[in-house]
Amino acid sequence: MDTVKFFEWVTELFEVLGVVAMVFGFVFAFGIAGRSWFRTRNGGAAFKTLRETLGAVILLGLEILVAADLVKTVTSSPSLTDAAVLGMIVLIRTVLSLSIQIEIDGVLPWRKALVSSPQLLVRAARGSGGDATSDASQP
Repeated sequence: MDTVKFFEWVTELFEVLGVVAMVFGFVFAFGIAGRSWFRTRNGGAAFKTLRETLGAVILLGLEILVAADLVKTVTSSPSLTDAAVLGMIVLIRTVLSLSIQIEIDGVLPWRKALVSSPQLLVRAARGSGGDATSDASQP
């Protein structure tokens, strides 16, 4: 098997894996959301679970498809048109991934540490302070 055929096969494998990940992920996400709803009977929590899980599934599928596009660049003929088409596909998928990530987290990925780290510290401080005072006040 020559290298071009091998990379074409790998590209097709990545594309199939991306689609399979999204299909099974959708089923898995709806299962998790259904389980959340049956346990809590809270539609808002179940919807949030579904939304976050579906977003993560789509992100996973898009990342695998971007990997397929990158492998495809190895096997494509070096024409300006092919390079521009592949570049646009990767750009669109990357922007879509970024927007989904922002939608899930509610913050830009590079600002996530700035938002989450102080929040985690505050929660930890309140949690340890709250536990100490509640333990001390109990007989």
